[in-house]
Amino acid sequence: MTEDTSPATELHLMPVRPMASTLEISRPAADRLISGDPEHSTWNLTEDRGLYCGIWESTPGAWRVKYDEWEYCRILSGVSRITDAQGNVTQVTAGDSFTLPAGFEGIWEVVETTRKDYVILLRD
Repeated sequence: MTEDTSPATELHLMPVRPMASTLEISRPAADRLISGDPEHSTWNLTEDRGLYCGIWESTPGAWRVKYDEWEYCRILSGVSRITDAQGNVTQVTAGDSFTLPAGFEGIWEVVETTRKDYVILLRD
């Protein structure tokens, strides 16, 4: 058996505590809004060279989306419907995980206040 002499790599864990980070409040742009008056709450936990992660929450409403970035999401609570450009509707609820590719266009409709955690990769 050979002894491992490679240098140890430090592991830095960051607890996911949204309330400990700065809250950002936003709404969809007026030209993208379809229905309701959704308010988005975002807690960005990490930003590093085009990689972002955090918690996002929205109250009910619907708006058009266009993704320049790749995103992984996991729904923590609530109900949303995502409609792609071809009209295919996917309902997501607590426990669902999915990715949205860069270039995705469609409609995000929050049926019941929805909270998700996310990882976004934005490439130049």
